Amino acid sequence: MRGPKRPLGVVTSWVRRQPPKVKAFLAVVTGMAALVFIRFIVHDHDNLFAAAEAAHALGIGVLIYKLTKEKTCAGLSLKSQDLTALFLAVRLYCSFVMEYDIHTILDTATLLATLFVIYMIRFKLRSTYMVDKDNFALYYVVLPCAGLALLIHPSTSHNIVNRISWAFCVYLEAVSVLPQLRLMQNTKIVEPFTAHYVFALGVARFLSCAHWVLQVLDTRGRLLTALGYGLWPSMVLLSEIVQTFILADFCYYYVKRQIDLDLCRTSHVKIVGPRPIRSYSLDIGIIRSRGLGVPFWSITNL
Repeated sequence: MRGPKRPLGVVTSWVRRQPPKVKAFLAVVTGMAALVFIRFIVHDHDNLFAAAEAAHALGIGVLIYKLTKEKTCAGLSLKSQDLTALFLAVRLYCSFVMEYDIHTILDTATLLATLFVIYMIRFKLRSTYMVDKDNFALYYVVLPCAGLALLIHPSTSHNIVNRISWAFCVYLEAVSVLPQLRLMQNTKIVEPFTAHYVFALGVARFLSCAHWVLQVLDTRGRLLTALGYGLWPSMVLLSEIVQTFILADFCYYYVKRQIDLDLCRTSHVKIVGPRPIRSYSLDIGIIRSRGLGVPFWSITNL
């Protein structure tokens, strides 16, 4: 005999039955509500940026644990890590020559951790790297970002090379996760540690986006003119929003799967297969990949 449904389960079931447009509307409303909540509890907006960097660092920490303890890099995109190291290196250079502050220290720590991840994938754990699945062409994002940076960059008093470099790292950061998402689509699986890492990136992007949006609102738009004139201020906000939306879909199904698993554990129900959903379906299971018996979440891209 089934017990009474938990309120969270009722809400989840109701959302799941809604059409895509309603889900998108609910996502926007939830995001706006989260911004309002953050605005009331966070008085110093720089704390949001620090929290975003901390979430990113936590995600990289999960990767380092996976690489050192599990001894496998299966499911990780080396190309995404290369893009991350590239935009961090450029941003670190700009930070040194334009605005040396606490962000410089945070970026240095994140870059060093990312370089360690790249070293482990490229040399120590090369045999477990899914090179055939990590087939996203980097020039598809690097060249457009470079071209866009030449056209739209800050109109400040700094050297033109530094201004273009700053714009380049902003644009590149917005799309740096695309190779990782492409690898997930190619393999149809997501290793749990990789899922935690991508979710941490999503949280970091939301906090960073909230940092910019709330600053614009609180300064009543004066921040946009402080960033310069022309299209650059709008492109900064657009880059933050684009990166947030790129990760939003994965984060939605990540949270949904975690809720489903929690409900199944509490009600002693066994998950027997993926649900026929519109986008990603995460289903916990044990599979064999390159001879490694490790847990993966399977993805069905419909």
